[in-house]
Amino acid sequence: MIKAETKNGKLSPASISTKFTTNAKGRVLNIIDFGAKGDDVTLNTQAIQKAINECPKGGAVLIPAGTFLSGALYLKGFMTLKVAKGGILKGSINEADYLPMYNNRFEGWEMKTYASLINAGVMNHDGGFVVEQLSIQGEGTIRGGGTPLAKQMIDKAGLRGRGRLFCLMNCKNVELQGLNIENSPCWTIHYIYSKGVNCHDLNIVSTAHNGDGLDPDSSDDSFIFNCTFSTGDDCIAIKSGKNPEGYIIGKPTCNVRITDCDFAKGHGISIGSEMSGGVSGVLVRDCKAGPLLHGMQIKGTKDRGGYVKDVTVMDCALQQITIFSAVNYNNDGAAAPVLPTFENFSFSNIDLTGALIKEPVIDINGFNDPQHKLRNVVFQKINLPEDAAVKITDADNVSFQNVKTVSGKAPKYLAENSVIRHD
Repeated sequence: MIKAETKNGKLSPASISTKFTTNAKGRVLNIIDFGAKGDDVTLNTQAIQKAINECPKGGAVLIPAGTFLSGALYLKGFMTLKVAKGGILKGSINEADYLPMYNNRFEGWEMKTYASLINAGVMNHDGGFVVEQLSIQGEGTIRGGGTPLAKQMIDKAGLRGRGRLFCLMNCKNVELQGLNIENSPCWTIHYIYSKGVNCHDLNIVSTAHNGDGLDPDSSDDSFIFNCTFSTGDDCIAIKSGKNPEGYIIGKPTCNVRITDCDFAKGHGISIGSEMSGGVSGVLVRDCKAGPLLHGMQIKGTKDRGGYVKDVTVMDCALQQITIFSAVNYNNDGAAAPVLPTFENFSFSNIDLTGALIKEPVIDINGFNDPQHKLRNVVFQKINLPEDAAVKITDADNVSFQNVKTVSGKAPKYLAENSVIRHD
C-alpha cells in the first residue's frame, strides 16, 4: 500500500495494495578490467567500448575513480553506464576520435555530423526504436572536449558539423541521473525521435558557443526534474525540426514536464526556435530562473510552419517571459508552406519581482497575419516589479487576471494590433 505525504507532513489514506518486481542485479564490468587507465593521458576508447560491447543484458559498465580519456562511445539497450564518485569520463580534444561522421540532426536539419562522446541509436524519422532501457547514471562527471574540440570540428566540417556531448537517436526509456555534465563542444544533451527520456538530478554546465543544456527534439514523454543549469546558450530548448523539412517530417515534441529545476545562467527556458514539426503539452512548474537573457521563452519565425500549443507555466520564480515571432538567427533555407501557430498558453502564480524593468517584463508577439496571431493566452496571479511594463503585439484573446506590481498597482500595458483583457 502507498501513502502520499503533504508538505506539512500529513499522510493520505492508503492506496489499494500494489505488487511489483524488480529486475535481478546484473553483472558489473569495471573498465579497468578491460585495460582502461584513469591517468588523464591514456586514450581508453577501445577498452571502454569493449566493456560496453560485452556488457550482458541488464548489466552495467563502471567508470571508477580516476580520469578516463576517451573518444566517441556507442551504447546499447538494456544496460547501465555508471560513473562512480570521483570518476571522470573525459572527452578527447582530437576531432579524429569522433569519426566516422554519421547521420544526425542539428538546428532543425538532418545532416552528417561528428559523433558525440556518448552516442546511442541510429536516426530514422520514419519511426521505430533501436535502443531501449538505457541508463546513464552515477555521482561522477562526464566532461567533453569543450571549445578546443569544437574549433577542430568547425575547421573540418563547419559550425553545424560538431558533435554533441550526448546524442540519443530513436531511443526509448532512457534515464540520465545524478551526474555532473560539463564542457560540451556544442549542445550538451540532445535526443531525437525518442520517447520516455528522463533526466533528473543532473548538474549541467556549458560555456560553448551553441552550448545548450538539454534539447528534446521531435521526442515524446520527456521528464526533466531536479536539475541545475548554467549554460552558454539555452538551458533547455524544445525542438521539432526546421522549415519545410521539419514540417514535412512532421514529428512533434509532445508531453514535456520540467519541474523543480534551477536555471542559474543561460539564454532561456525555451521552446524553439526550430519547432516546425510542432510542440504541444509542455509543463514548467516549481522552477527558479536567474537573470536569463530571455527568461521563459517561446520562439520561432514566420518561415517555420508547425505550431506551439498547450503550454503551462506555473508556480515559478522567473525574471522574464517572452514570445518571439521573428528571431534573428538560424533563418537560412526555404520557408515551410504555412505560417506557424502559437496558441493556448497559461502562466499562473509566477514571481517576476526580481526582473529588470528597462525592457518589458512580459513581451509577447504573434505573427502579423489575422489567421496566425498569438491567441488564447492567460496570465493569472503574476507579481511584477514596480513600474513594470507588459507588451502585447499581434495577439487575440489575451487575459491578465490579478497581475500586479509589488505595491498592488497594475502594470503599464502596451498593446498593438491585439485584443486583451485585464483587471
